[in-house]
Amino acid sequence: MKTASAFGGEVDYAQLVKIYGNERAGEGRYSPPVCIGAHKEEVCGAPEPRHISTSHVERQNLSMRMGMRRFTRLTNAHSKKIENHFNAIALYFMHYNFCKIHQTIRVTPAMEAGLTDHVWEIEELLALLD
Repeated sequence: MKTASAFGGEVDYAQLVKIYGNERAGEGRYSPPVCIGAHKEEVCGAPEPRHISTSHVERQNLSMRMGMRRFTRLTNAHSKKIENHFNAIALYFMHYNFCKIHQTIRVTPAMEAGLTDHVWEIEELLALLD
């Protein structure tokens, strides 16, 4: 098992596998299919069943799609080069985690995690490029 070998078996990891119905045709084809079921799979360690959820990753994906139009379907804000795409993602996550104060925690995620003691300015972020 790759996950167990990567973390030495010292991580509790599980997946919530969702089962979706058929895709819609016609006007509803851009809407997601209906979730018709889900089951929890323990991958390694001893995860607590009440903590197995997709809420955090779904919120992150929504924030990223809304913050970077290149992840929205039917747009012309795409990257022609993969390097530009990687750079846009890195810039987004650095700003999201080090520069942006979040309402619920009232600090940046990096401050909450103890990675920094202040809100970064854009200049600090750009200085990393040197």
